[in-house]
Amino acid sequence: MSAGKLRVIIVNYQTAHFVVRCVESLIAHDIAQPSQIFVVDNASPDNSIELLTDSLPQINMVESLTNAGFGSGVNLGALGSTEDYILVLNPDTLFESNSLQPVLDYMDANADVGLVGLDLINPDGTRQYSARRFYALIDILGRRVGSVRKLLGKRMDRHLMKAEWATNAPFDAEWVMGTGFIARGDAFRAIGGMDDRYFLYMEDLDLCARIWHSGLKVRAIPGACLVHEHQRASAKGLAPLASRAGREHIRSLFIFARKFTLPVFKQPGIAAVVAAYARSGQVARRSKTTPIGAVGAGSKERSDASEDMVGFQ
Repeated sequence: MSAGKLRVIIVNYQTAHFVVRCVESLIAHDIAQPSQIFVVDNASPDNSIELLTDSLPQINMVESLTNAGFGSGVNLGALGSTEDYILVLNPDTLFESNSLQPVLDYMDANADVGLVGLDLINPDGTRQYSARRFYALIDILGRRVGSVRKLLGKRMDRHLMKAEWATNAPFDAEWVMGTGFIARGDAFRAIGGMDDRYFLYMEDLDLCARIWHSGLKVRAIPGACLVHEHQRASAKGLAPLASRAGREHIRSLFIFARKFTLPVFKQPGIAAVVAAYARSGQVARRSKTTPIGAVGAGSKERSDASEDMVGFQ
């Protein structure tokens, strides 16, 4: 694939072995060349940098001096980008075929699509339903608490857009998981990339809401498969909310609610979320990540990203 077509961004925090496997799958299936792959290390306290440098010497390593969160890491990887498309992947993902090429072809043919979520699957081939509807609080509770989920019944199927996935055709997704998505480069840059006020969770909802606000569509494409090991930092149930990851989830919910909307019961839908954002006065806010300029192939840049808190441990 031509260098100007695609940039791949992977944010690492103590998951170097997963990153190596992910990158090897990108190269093996001719999805990207090493020069197109940018791995951002979010100040991992282990030997990630050494392992990644030794195992993947031809990729672009970007070393952040602080861990300011996933969104900030993605923004660091995107700095200086001019590529047509930006592919963002979790370290614990891998391709089993070149399932990305049909997505690129689809986006080339549909200029009104700003972002596409990949079809995340478990290692056993079952679907993770990675396109969702915007949350009401009851949906979040239903996802965390089994007894509430049973009471909600088919509402949770609607939240996971199961009927849309069953069509096996591209469909409008209110938001898609940040685990694996591809964004139109110009659109991503025009809206300022990820909002780095989120340290963990909700940054993918935020990005999709702003893509919709920009006048472009967010879509999901069944069959554009990406295997996801699903390494969760925030466990289900209410007790884990007292953990660091749980507290970050709550903090992110408050940020999203202030910026957009988060009803108690009624799922808001795209129009209500976009309208709330337009009223919020935050449309002009840009990412606060410090620019470091373009990063060349095989380079190892260091950046001190601004942060709201200490790194996630």
